[in-house]
Amino acid sequence: MIMSDELSPHLQKLVDMGETGTNIMHGELKNLMYECETRLLDISELQDNPEYQYLSGRLDTLTDIYIMTYNLSFAIQERTRNNGR
Repeated sequence: MIMSDELSPHLQKLVDMGETGTNIMHGELKNLMYECETRLLDISELQDNPEYQYLSGRLDTLTDIYIMTYNLSFAIQERTRNNGR
């Protein structure tokens, strides 16, 4: 996967609409996890294949970051509720 310094149009649209960074990341991570899971299902019979092992590790990493953004989002909401900012 090649990363770019520019946001993809769908992410830029969310930024322009005022969506929070954590919500954007949370949604995009869910999309990336789904893509990874789909690719894993396609090659599930090749569990010894390096691509399968790479995708398994990628999915684990995406899941960890997804959980972190989820927890951050709720912590920020709680802070805002308690402090008004």
